[in-house]
Amino acid sequence: MYNWKSLVIWAGCLMGLPCCSVWADEAAVTHVTVRQRWPWSRLVDIDYVLTCDPTQRVDIAVAGFNGDLPLDLPTGAFSGDQYGVAEGSHRIVFDPTQTAYTNSEVMTRFRVALTPRAPALYLIVDLTKIAGEGGQIEYVYEDDLANGAYGTVATNPVAGVTSVIWTGVTNGLTYKTDKLVLRRVHSGVFTSGTGAQAITNDFYIEVFELTQRQRYRIMGQYNDDSYYKGSDRDIHPEERISYNTIRGATHDTPAINWPYTGASVGETSLLGLLRAKTGLAFDLPTSMQWEYACRAGTATAFNSGSDSESALNELGWHKGNSTTTCAVGLLRPNAWGIYDMHGNVEELCLDGFNGAETQRLRRNGSWYRQASYCAASYVAGVAPNATGGSYGLRVVLPLP
Repeated sequence: MYNWKSLVIWAGCLMGLPCCSVWADEAAVTHVTVRQRWPWSRLVDIDYVLTCDPTQRVDIAVAGFNGDLPLDLPTGAFSGDQYGVAEGSHRIVFDPTQTAYTNSEVMTRFRVALTPRAPALYLIVDLTKIAGEGGQIEYVYEDDLANGAYGTVATNPVAGVTSVIWTGVTNGLTYKTDKLVLRRVHSGVFTSGTGAQAITNDFYIEVFELTQRQRYRIMGQYNDDSYYKGSDRDIHPEERISYNTIRGATHDTPAINWPYTGASVGETSLLGLLRAKTGLAFDLPTSMQWEYACRAGTATAFNSGSDSESALNELGWHKGNSTTTCAVGLLRPNAWGIYDMHGNVEELCLDGFNGAETQRLRRNGSWYRQASYCAASYVAGVAPNATGGSYGLRVVLPLP
């Protein structure tokens, strides 16, 4: 167990130290203090003041040290004000129980460095690597896209929505097979099929539906139930997968039953294995996260800005233009650079259908359904253990 009394805050190196980022003249962190709640709690409060333009929202990178020795602290050990932070006083909470430091390797002079940085527009995860391995996690910033480091980009691809998207992501098969690429979606308000909705936290969402090869990289095997098993199955979406296989089941020990058991997933589920491989708390999107990301600033039935079903042919695969699943990323993306959010496979979400635990919610329509089923507002239910039809998924990384 952790030797909690040996965690001593080296306060002299924490008070009032500014930590500047690439925006040296625009954003700075000062008045950093670190205090453990001992003896009533093991948690550590990291308080700071962010100075920046009132219109800015920044991420705060946290580096931990034992004196001068850098510490390998997992992302899951921190919560609080780290992402999309506005100017003012804030707090990040550090949980030492989530680290690997034990009685034989204690932190006796714990300190932190906080650095403000621009939110990364894309997140790339290498599924051929294990958690903590160098190069497994890669962040892509808007400046990276502007200087051509990642290939082609498009600006404002949908009328009425201001955005920059990475179109070059479709040119490398590795992004559909050996790596996961996720787009940052900022919090905001939108009008769904059920009325006005607020998304209160930023999150990352896969730009492609999870493919059969990505499932293989995560779980070590292909899905024998897949309908499509052609020679190019690696870049076709994972299909005929159940909610229980993705997250775990209510009859598991311990039970897995969102939201009652929180963000917990089964260790051997797809998400359990993905979390272990990456050290990141991936999950399914909520229904509202999914619809917000699908619409991408539009309020029409289809995310190109059109209500006409004829517009769907350039956006998604449905009964009128396909006879099976199709490779991901072939058609037009939405304004935030997310592909296949109309059709191809139905995508499972966290929520119960109409509030019922006996069914989980699915969205998106699919290749064997009519165009109307592929509208952004379409919802339906499915039993958690069902593998029939063409049920697939795309994962999100929620940000606290």
